[in-house]
Parts: sequence; C-alpha cells; structure tokens
Amino acid sequence: MTRRKTNNITGILRIEGIPYHDAWISYICVKCKELNLEKIGQSLLKPEDAYENCIWECSNCGYVHCKQSDLPFDNWPKAFTDSNSITTERFWKAFFRIATEHIESYWKQCNCCGRVLPFSAFSKHSNWGPLERQMECRGCKGAINAELNPKRTKQQLYESSIRRRAAELLLEGENEAIVIEELFERFDNKCFKTKKQLKISNRNTWAIDHILPSKYLYPLTVQNAALLSKDANESKRDKWPSEFYTNNELIDLAKITGANLDLLASKKPKINPNIDVDACVSRFLSVRERSNLKKRLSELKKLILSYNLVENLSPENKKLLGF
Repeated sequence: MTRRKTNNITGILRIEGIPYHDAWISYICVKCKELNLEKIGQSLLKPEDAYENCIWECSNCGYVHCKQSDLPFDNWPKAFTDSNSITTERFWKAFFRIATEHIESYWKQCNCCGRVLPFSAFSKHSNWGPLERQMECRGCKGAINAELNPKRTKQQLYESSIRRRAAELLLEGENEAIVIEELFERFDNKCFKTKKQLKISNRNTWAIDHILPSKYLYPLTVQNAALLSKDANESKRDKWPSEFYTNNELIDLAKITGANLDLLASKKPKINPNIDVDACVSRFLSVRERSNLKKRLSELKKLILSYNLVENLSPENKKLLGF
C-alpha cells in the first residue's frame, strides 16, 4: 500500500535511509550467548528455507550459525555435536524455526530513534509491510502524539468526538449490567493480563475491558468483559484481542467468559454484524425541537457509511436517509 504524503509538524524528524518495511530476526549465539540481529528485508523467511540457506555469523565471537557448523557444546558427546549427526541436524532445524516461524519473533527498526526492537514494540498498521507494523516504535509514537495531539484542528477533534458518540449511540441499550463481584470471582481477583492481585474496593486500580472493543461496535456484556489492572487496560485501549493477548490468553479468555474464540483470534478487526442499525437511527433522530436536524442527519449518514452499515438498514430507513 502506498503511504499517503504527510507534513511533519512535530519537529521530530525521521532518520533518512531506514526502510519502512524491513524485517529483522534475532538470535542468541550458541557459543558466546550474545544477542545478534540480522536484517531480512521485506520477505519473511520460511523455517525450512532458513535452515537450508542461512549463514549467520555472530558479531561478537564470529561463530557461524548454519547447518554445516559443528555445535560448540563441550558438555555434549562429540558424536552429538558433529555437523553430520542427526542430533546436530535436529538442533539447527529447531534453531532456525525458533527465529523465523512466527511473525511475532521478528524485529523492526524504528524510523525515529533508530533502535531495532521486538515486534511487540510497534503498533499495528494493516497492510503496511510484511510485519504490518508502524514505522516508529511505541515510545517514539507516544512522543509524537504528545506533540501532535494538541495541534489537531477543531475539525479533527470534532470528528473524533462524533465517532466516539456514534459508537455509544449504536451500543446504547445493548450493554449489559456487569455484576462486579461476579466479574472478580470469574477472574480470581486478578488482572487477567498481568496476574496482579486486585482489590474490588480500590476502584482506581482496576478496569473492565471491552475484550472486543466498542470501537468496532461490540457492547459490554458478560462474554465481552475482562478484569484488567488500570495500567493493562490503558495499554489495551481499543486494540483487537489478538493484537493484545497471546494465543494461550485468548484460549483462557474464551473459557472464562464463553466468548467466541474464533472471533477473538481473528487477525483483523471485524465490525459487529449484530448491531441493530435501525434502532440506532431511531435513537439518533430522537432530537430536541431546537436541535439542528440537518446537521444531525449529516452526522448519522457519515457514521453509517464509515462503518459500512448501509445494507443493514431497513428499506424505509434507507429511503428516509437518502441512501
């Protein structure tokens, strides 16, 4: 996807020469135990190809990591460390699999601070390179936003508030009452993400997480509520579950709440298909007599279009709104 042209108004400049998309792999040298990084480029490696073709030389001790190398393990029998042995073959196959099998194993170079950091240090950017991660790490992104957010125009702030209000209206009447005592009991009085013990009486330390975010029009229900510490909830924000939770956590979450694991594990966010859009229209058009009806209609049409919900409207409401 071609990146749209932007104007830098923060003064935080990007480092020239750092490719937007290049992926890196990391490994611990089997001889000196130092961390090494290798630039892979824009095509992720398959474990079998890495085993057959890669030759990675440790930047610290010079030991070469490849299938032709003997293993430098003095505590192993000599017959096991020979490059021609079945034990060494199996070791190297697993070594390269660990480094390349999962997308989360890859690293990326930040375009702002220049550091090469793990996959998790970058926020998601759909269809943006092989890793689908942003150019800048989350640390630099936080600094950029701290400078950028106060400079957002009134129109941008207004549109953002409209989107939030729209989601709230779409979900109005859909949210369930959450019994806090039962929530704590389900999650064993612990933050689901950090396993930190929480006290129900200390309200400033915990939060109820929309597992499937309200941003994608999922109401708060027993099946869609997780107990998180305040810090974990701020980190989760409106991330899709598979972007924030590990696979094992997703499985446990589905078991605890009864949520649909297939939906939780989806790599891409999905708009809730069960929202009653006609009910939303009725709520949105319940306006005071002195309200600006034309402006309200414009807002409603924009949000329905932005969520691709036109086809969910009844024929009567399509005609009413001019779709």
